[in-house]
Amino acid sequence: MSVHLSHLTLSHFRSHQRTRLEFDGRPVALHGPNGSGKTNILEAVSLFSPGRGLRRATPDEMARQPQALGWKLRAEIVTRDGPRLAETWAEPGQSRQVRIDEKTAPQIALGALVPMLWLTPAMDRLWLEGAEGRRRFLDRTTLSFAPDHAAQVLAYDKAMRERNRLLRDGVRDTRWFAALEGQMAEAGRQITVNRRAALAELSAHADPNSPFPMADLSLDCSAPDDLAAALAENRARDMAAGRSLIGPHRADLRAVWAAKGVQAAQCSTGEQKAFLISAILANGRALAAKTAMPPLLLLDEVAAHLDAARRAALYDAVCAMGGQCFMTGTGPELFAELGSRAQVFALSDRDGVSHVEKDIL
Repeated sequence: MSVHLSHLTLSHFRSHQRTRLEFDGRPVALHGPNGSGKTNILEAVSLFSPGRGLRRATPDEMARQPQALGWKLRAEIVTRDGPRLAETWAEPGQSRQVRIDEKTAPQIALGALVPMLWLTPAMDRLWLEGAEGRRRFLDRTTLSFAPDHAAQVLAYDKAMRERNRLLRDGVRDTRWFAALEGQMAEAGRQITVNRRAALAELSAHADPNSPFPMADLSLDCSAPDDLAAALAENRARDMAAGRSLIGPHRADLRAVWAAKGVQAAQCSTGEQKAFLISAILANGRALAAKTAMPPLLLLDEVAAHLDAARRAALYDAVCAMGGQCFMTGTGPELFAELGSRAQVFALSDRDGVSHVEKDIL
């Protein structure tokens, strides 16, 4: 049995006043009209991983309105080491808290509990928009292979913020700069190593026979081999800009469809979506092969623009991976190809409150 959520409880979270769901490890299909609370369930699940979840919302934005009483999520998770209990919540105006097995824990600890990947409609423009979104996508991919990657990113960002403050304040003390640049170089080197290793894993586990073509992914990195020396040399330019202009925080993820020799940004909308799906599937297969622990997948509205053949291929790939997968769609017909391989839940909105019923197939 794969690592999976066996129970999920949402309390005053988004449109859910109180919802409790029970799962058996099979893929989970959530269907219902727009606004019925499907994506809110996926967002709740995503908060059992480090970070701000698949919507990148603030804790107050997640609270059910107009009450704004705060919110709480509780997940019972089946792991290879036995059942685990994870809770996360936020009081009004406060940061998000985490507890694992009734003990306070940092968010980073969630990364080792259940590996998780997601794909949302907002990511459809990943190849067209700025590099920041692509770095987030790459770092979440990297985090799935290297749980300590989050700590390296946090260490790098903290040192960079301090260096940027010195730059803006016009500080000239080279000792302060050297100490911070050394920290940035140390963490930055590991960040780049982790990112490149993750891309190599995706390439090694791409399926050449899949109806979802895999783009050639590469890291466009502005981090020199000797980052500390480069930062020291660049201080005057950085001081004029008021920020650090080189380093892994300026890296970008490049994607080229090798079969056509075309950059992803120049491909059709459907092709760009296919690249994302293939990357997520390759990521899942790589993790299953590397750790014998398939990741939990969150696929929001992933089938909306796929024909029946591609939907069937996607569902076959998800089921073959062997992990739990949460998927959303507006109608049950979008999940017909899954048959009895999935648990199906129907959602509805009643006076602004989400209600969930289990479909009987």
